[in-house]
Amino acid sequence: MLEGPYSDEEIDAAVQALSDPERLAGARDTVARLAPQLQRVLDEALAEGGWFAEAHEAQVGRAASESDPEARRTAVRTLVAEETRLGMLVGVAVGIELARELARHPESDPKEN
Repeated sequence: MLEGPYSDEEIDAAVQALSDPERLAGARDTVARLAPQLQRVLDEALAEGGWFAEAHEAQVGRAASESDPEARRTAVRTLVAEETRLGMLVGVAVGIELARELARHPESDPKEN
């Protein structure tokens, strides 16, 4: 599992396969069931990476201190978008590691949880 490297064509085909809503139904249900545990792992990964330390606070302060309302909205939108992307990327890394960990224990049936 996840042995790569993968060609651009393989990645494109995999991403296209994920566009089928039914394809993600099982993963969506699993994530919903495991959300509290996954949130804790994601929070720890973000904290350990230093992504929400001083730099985060500085960006929040900069956005909040914009005197022009439109500039403030733009700064807040940018901050939210950047943090969303970062959270998604770290979340993907957590998901990959979760998949690897689950693959190490094939005897456990996810339907039992």
